[in-house]
Amino acid sequence: MRPSGRQIDQMRSVTIELDATRHAEGSCMIKCGDTHVLCTATVDERVPPFLKNSGLGWVTAEYGMLPRATHTRMRREAKNGQSGRTQEIQRLIGRSLRAGVDRVALGERQIVVDCDVIQADGGTRCASITGGWVALKLAVNKLMKAGEISSDPLTDPVAAISCGIYAGQEVLDLDYPEDSDAGVDGNFIMNGSKLVEVQMSAEGSTFTRAQMDKLLDLAEKGIGELNAIQMDAVS
Repeated sequence: MRPSGRQIDQMRSVTIELDATRHAEGSCMIKCGDTHVLCTATVDERVPPFLKNSGLGWVTAEYGMLPRATHTRMRREAKNGQSGRTQEIQRLIGRSLRAGVDRVALGERQIVVDCDVIQADGGTRCASITGGWVALKLAVNKLMKAGEISSDPLTDPVAAISCGIYAGQEVLDLDYPEDSDAGVDGNFIMNGSKLVEVQMSAEGSTFTRAQMDKLLDLAEKGIGELNAIQMDAVS
C-alpha cells in the first residue's frame, strides 16, 4: 500500500491554472498534489552571444525554491549562491524544453522560463518541466498572434514524471514520503512519445532490466495523461 493510498499506476491530481501572473508573456501555476510550482515565460529579443546572427532561437530556464517550500526553512540562494542541485535542475529544465522547439521557426530571440517552487512534496523538477512547457506555449501563442513568428515552433508537448521502486513495487509519480524512502528513483522526460532524458539511480537497492521496462511503461502512461492536461490547458 502506498502512503497516499494511490494505485501503483495512479498519479497525484494535477491542475494547471493559466495567467498566474500579470506581466509575463506566459504563466501558469501547476499543482501536482501538494507540489506547487509557478512557471513564467519571458520573451527576450536578444539571444546569447554565441547565437548572435545565427538565425536560431534559444530557450533557457531558471529554477528556485521559496524558503518555506519545504518542511524547514531554507536560506535564499540569491544571498548564498546557487547550490549544485539548483544548477543541475535548471539546466535539465532548459534542455528538456529545447527538445520540443524548432529553433529556426522561433527566430533569433530567447525565451526564459522561470520555475519557482511555492510548495514541495516531491517531483519539483518534473512539475517545473510540465508547467514550464505550458508557460512557453502561451508565450509562443502571443508571438504568433502579434505576427512576430509565422509558424508554431513548438512540436509535441514536453512533460516529465517520476517513477520508482517503493517497498519492492514499481510505482508512478513519487511524492515525498515515497521519494525519501525509494529503493530506486527515476525521472522520465518525453517530447510526445519520444524520450528526451531519463535519470535513474539506485537508492539502496539495484534494479533489473525488467524493472526498468516496467518503470518506463508507467512513465509513458503518466506522461500521456500529463500531455492531455497540457493540451486542454492551452487549447
